[in-house]
Amino acid sequence: MPRFLPCLFLAMLPAAAAAQASTPPTAMPHEQASLHALASAPSEAELRATITRLVGFGTRHTLSDTRSDTRGIGAARRWVKARFEAISRDCGGCLEVVTPSQVFSGKRIPVPTEVMDVIAIKRGKGDPQRVIVMSGHLDSRVSDVMNASSDAPGANDDASGVAAVIEAARQLSKQNNDATLVFAALSGEEQGLYGGKVLADYAVAHGWQVEAQLNNDIVGNSQGQNGATDNTTVRVFSEGTRSNETPAQANYRRYHGGEVDSPSRNLARYLDRLAGNYLPDFRVAMVYRTDRYGRGGDQVPLLEAGYPAVRVTEAHENYTRQHQDLRTEGGVRYGDTIDGIDFRYLARVTALNTIAMAALSRAPAPPTDIDIAGAVATDTTLKWRKVPGAAGYRVHWRDTTAAQWQHARAVGDVDHTVLKDVVIDDWFFGVSSVSADGYESPVVFPGDAGSFERSPAPAGQP
Repeated sequence: MPRFLPCLFLAMLPAAAAAQASTPPTAMPHEQASLHALASAPSEAELRATITRLVGFGTRHTLSDTRSDTRGIGAARRWVKARFEAISRDCGGCLEVVTPSQVFSGKRIPVPTEVMDVIAIKRGKGDPQRVIVMSGHLDSRVSDVMNASSDAPGANDDASGVAAVIEAARQLSKQNNDATLVFAALSGEEQGLYGGKVLADYAVAHGWQVEAQLNNDIVGNSQGQNGATDNTTVRVFSEGTRSNETPAQANYRRYHGGEVDSPSRNLARYLDRLAGNYLPDFRVAMVYRTDRYGRGGDQVPLLEAGYPAVRVTEAHENYTRQHQDLRTEGGVRYGDTIDGIDFRYLARVTALNTIAMAALSRAPAPPTDIDIAGAVATDTTLKWRKVPGAAGYRVHWRDTTAAQWQHARAVGDVDHTVLKDVVIDDWFFGVSSVSADGYESPVVFPGDAGSFERSPAPAGQP
C-alpha cells in the first residue's frame, strides 16, 4: 500500500487544519520508477555464487590463516576485494576499494591480530561527505568461538549479508547517487564487533557524515528452528535512545519525549515505508531494540560513535545453524551450510537494502536544528535549518503511541511552519526534506534526541 501520500487521515483533523493541508505543495514525494526497477533487480544466481565462493574457503574465522589463497579469512578478504574491483572496472572505475585495519587483542583475541575490513566507496556527485553504509560481516565461527581451524561455512552468518552487500554494489554501481554509498565487508564480528569498530573509526577519521548504516547480519534463511516459515518478513532492529547522549540530553528527553524517535528508529520507519511502496510481497517488522536480546552486531560500534544505524535480520532464526560444529545429533543436522539459504528471500532482503540506499542517497539530507514550540497554545510551531538540495519540506505528526507517522503536510521551501489547531501536547512531530524530483529524507524528531547529525562522542573517544 503506497504511503508517500499527502495529508493522511484528514478526517481526524480539525476543519482549520484540513483546510491548510489542502494548500498546493511546492515539493512532494512520489513513487520512483527507478526504485520499482530495483525491487526485482537482485540476482539469486549472483547471491548463490557469492555464498558458494565464501563457503568454499572452509573457515573465515578472524584468527584463521591469512596467507593461504584457498582457505581462511585472508583468502576470503582478498576474494571480496577482487570482486569489488571487478564491479568497479565494469562501471569505469566508479568504486574506490580500501582495506582499513587495526590490530586488536582481547578476551576472544588472545594474541594481537590484524582485523581488516574490505570497503567499496562510490562517491556522491553532489554531497560526497554525506554517507550511506551497507554492511555484512565476513568472518565465521563454530561452537567454540576460539576454534580457528575447523570448517565454519558461515553461509547464513554472515555470507548472506556479505552477498547482499556485493550484489547491492553491483546493482547501484551504474546508477546516480548524490550522497556517497559505502559497501562494507567487515571482519572480527564474532570475536567482539571489531570490524564495526574499524569502520566507525575510519568514518570518524575521514569526516564522514554517516546518515545511515544498514547492517545485514543473518538475512538468508526463511525457516525458523520451530518450523515457522516466513519468506515475506524481515526484522529491522533500532535503538530507542542515542547510545552516547549526555545526562542533560537525557533529562530533556525524559520530560519532552524522544525515547522512540532516535534517528535509527526513524531510519527503521523509512525502511518500513519503502517496503510498503516498492515491495508489496515483503514487509518490515520494526523491532524496538538495538539488537536481539543479549546479542549484538556491527551496528553497535557505529551507534557508539554517534551515527544512525540499524540491524537487518531474518524473521525467524534457526539456532541449530548458527555458531555450530558441523555434525548430526538426534537426527538434527547442525551447522551453517548453504542448503539453509532461501535465495529468493535473500534477494528480497537485498532489494530492500538497495532501494533504501538509492532513495537515501538521492534525497536531500535530513533537515537540521529542528525546534518546536507551542506550550499553553492551540497551535504548534516548528522551525528548522534548510539543507542543500531540498525543494521543500514536510511536517509530520502522529499519536504518541503510534508506531508510524500518521499525518503529513507539505509546507514548501520554508524554514518554519505553524500547525493551526494541532496541540503540541497530544502528538509527536518531525520534519523531512524533499527534492525537486520527489525523493524524501527520513523524518527528523526535534532536538538532540532525533537529530541525524553525528552526536558528540563520549569523553576520551574521537
